[in-house]
Parts: sequence; C-alpha cells; structure tokens
Amino acid sequence: MSAYLGLDIGTSGVKAVVIDGAGMVLGEATAPLSVSRPKPGWSEQNPADWWDAVLKAVDTLAKDRPEAIAAVAGIGLSGQMHGATLLDAENQVIRPAILWNDVRSDVECAELEAAEPRSREISGNIAMPGFTAPKLLWVKKHEPEHFARTAKVLLPKDYVRFLLTGGFVSEMSDAAGTLWLDVQKRDWSDDLLRATGLERSHMPGLVEGSAVSGTLKDDLKSRWGMTGDVVIAGGGGDNAASACGIGAVSPGEGFVSLGTSGVLFVSNEKFRPNTEGAVHAFCHAIPDTWHQMGVFLSATDSLNWLAKLVGQEAATLTTAVAGEYAGPGEEIFLPYLSGERTPHNNAHARGSFVGLSHLSDARTMAQAVMEGVAFAVRDCQRVLSDAGTTIETLIAVGGGSRSELWLEMIATNLKMEIAVPEAGDFGGAFGAARLGLIAATGADPKAVCENPKIAKTISPRAELISAYDEQYRRFSALYPGIEEARK
Repeated sequence: MSAYLGLDIGTSGVKAVVIDGAGMVLGEATAPLSVSRPKPGWSEQNPADWWDAVLKAVDTLAKDRPEAIAAVAGIGLSGQMHGATLLDAENQVIRPAILWNDVRSDVECAELEAAEPRSREISGNIAMPGFTAPKLLWVKKHEPEHFARTAKVLLPKDYVRFLLTGGFVSEMSDAAGTLWLDVQKRDWSDDLLRATGLERSHMPGLVEGSAVSGTLKDDLKSRWGMTGDVVIAGGGGDNAASACGIGAVSPGEGFVSLGTSGVLFVSNEKFRPNTEGAVHAFCHAIPDTWHQMGVFLSATDSLNWLAKLVGQEAATLTTAVAGEYAGPGEEIFLPYLSGERTPHNNAHARGSFVGLSHLSDARTMAQAVMEGVAFAVRDCQRVLSDAGTTIETLIAVGGGSRSELWLEMIATNLKMEIAVPEAGDFGGAFGAARLGLIAATGADPKAVCENPKIAKTISPRAELISAYDEQYRRFSALYPGIEEARK
C-alpha cells in the first residue's frame, strides 16, 4: 500500500507528515528553524538550514516509521511564501534569503508600481514589502553585485524542490505571491519581470499544485529506503496548502486562521481582486481555482503580547474573560502591533488601546484584544464582500480557535456559523501530503481534499449583533484619526 509525504517549510521549522491512501496520518516529525534579524525590519534565513531541517525531519520519520516511508510514492511541498532565494549560474546561494516578514523594501514597492502602472491589474495585488519582487529591486539598488550574479530566483519550498529533484519548478499559488505572476493567466508576466530588471530565464517553470513537478533523486530514495519512482507534486503556498488540508477548495469554502497572524481565506471560481481593500488575490493549489485572503499580522500574537505585559498566561486571560463576558466592553484595541496588511496596507501602523479607565484591568484589556482581532476578521470579510465574494462555509483553525468565546465573538461579528473540526492538524504539511497523493495517483483534487469531521459549530449570539455593530463602527473610525495624529 502506497504512502504520501508532505513537507512544510515554515518560518520557525520544517514539518513532515506521512499519510496513507485514505488520508490517515501515519507519522509526523518536525525540525526547528531560527530567523536572523541583522537590522531593524530585516528578516532572513540561510537556505541551507531549510535543507538540513528537511533531512532531519524525514530521517526521523524514516527511523520511526520505516514501513510508511519506504512506501512513499508521492511527495508534496508547502512553505512560507514570498521569500527571495537567489542562486548564481552554478546554482549556489548568493546571500541569505529575504523572508516574507522583512519590510526593508517599502520604498521599492512604490518604484515597482511606477515602473509598471498595470502592476495591480496584472498581479491582482498591491505591491507590499512582503512580496518577492520589491525585494529584488532592493537587492538591485543596495547589493548590485549580488543582483548581477543572480541566475535564478526561487521561493523557499522551491529551493527545497531543487535539492530534492534537481529541477527548477514552482506552482501557481506560491508564484502568485511574488508579484511577477499574471494571476488570471496563471503565467509569468514579462511586463512585471521587466519592471524589476529580470526575464523569464530567472524564473522556475510553472505547474499546477496537484501536478507532477519532478521525481525524487536516487540518492535520497536510497537514504530513506524508498523504492520505485517517487513523484514530487507542485504543492502550494502555506495557506493554499492548508486549504487543501482543511477542504476549502470549492468556491465559497473558507477558513479563518487564528495563529500568530490571522487569515480569512476563501476559494473562488475565478480571479477576483480588490486591491483597494488590500485583499490578496492568488491562484489556488488546484487547477482552475483561485482564492482570496484577508491577512492581519497580529492575531494570537496580540494576546500573547498582553499576557507577557501583565505577567499572566494567555489561556488564563481568555478564561477570565469568559467568566464575566456579557457583550462588548468599554475598551477598544487596534491590533496593529506589527503594522497591517488587510485592509490598511500600512507597515507603519501601530496598536492602540482606546477607552481605558480606572476600571480597566487585565481581564477587560484581554477582552478588548480578543474583540479587536474579531474586528480585524470582520474588516477582511468586508473587503472580500466588496470584491463580490460570499463566504458560504467557514472552518476555524489555529491555536486561537481553542477559545470558544473568541470564535463566538468572530461568528457574531461575521453573522455566520463557524465549524470547529475534531482534533487534528490540517495545516500545510497535511495539505501538501494530499497534493502528493493527487500527483502520484491522478485522483480528483476535490475528492481527496475533503472537509474533516466537525466536532462542533459556533453560532452568532443574536442578542449581541447590534451591540457589536455599534462597537465595530467605533473601531473602524479610530484608525484614520490615530494615523492622522501620528503624522
């Protein structure tokens, strides 16, 4: 019986998951990664560390679950998006990879859009420092010797793919986050490449996420005890792969992720951008499908920040809030501790508490933080709606989804139910394993990427909807005034 391996090259670590043909998890392993921050606003990693972590994770699985690893017939890749990995003509890494959360290329975003005025129309996205293309403009300006040596630009998971297969290939969902892809045509844009001084020769080839991108090298098959051809699927960017893991692959299906950052994700039947609302409009990891995301940068990170400030555990704070919760509090929190993407596209935005009084304490401030994150999700829903999108179903994932009250706040603000899956990890590595299965077997992606079993459904609190509508009005009015005062 065949097995399928998923590899997720994250920012904090690599995760490997092996599943059987029915999608049951047979084993998993992780290996940690660290981030270098040599200057304020910079975020880098050594690509060699990704490879070392991949080898460590799969070696661990090969030792602990040798029968499962020996049966692997397909491998899928998922990973952190947007990272710029530069290779020279000898396929050697030129400099540390510049990561998704690096903001050094703020100025270059405006320069890129000036060089190609149709940038938003072609890519479906605003140029943001997180994307790959502005990073290359920064390298061109500040490290011209490195830019001149650059023969290939790869995303993190695609560098790992090169070491697995020897080929230069990417796939649509991750490539959409570079700002070099014509997202509607699902092909590189010569005009966007030209705006950064690059050509198609600098780019990897493109396949769909569920298609075969290459085969595993013989030496790696021997290392891990695998036999026969092992195909490597195109895979997906982390959120698209997670959507394959959670089953959000048909139009209107979505998920809300409450992790360090927050995501409201929905699948679309066509390319549907809304750059005015800072919506991310990307290709999905399966053919003829696109997706949109509203992304906010401090979700559980906001609660963790407050917990550290007041010297309590985050779980203790959420328990205290639940114990006395009766609807919106007096305090309002803007969760822009790391700047913001959707809807403001402002890397320099900052968090704020408004409405503090002598009665404010750790519990009331924690409630304001939870509500501020719920309002950030509502902001994302609003701009997705402005693009003509309706979310039909929503599943909660991420560490913050363990708080039923937090999900209830979000459900009440979105005015829709949120499903909570049974215990399990439905993240990028699991979704990548599903893509590996599809590539190896030719199975229907929508048949493989099904929803997990649902443990419970969180419904809106009808009696609190009007109160939250009013509180959201106040929340929405604060950002423009605060930003004006900071100028």
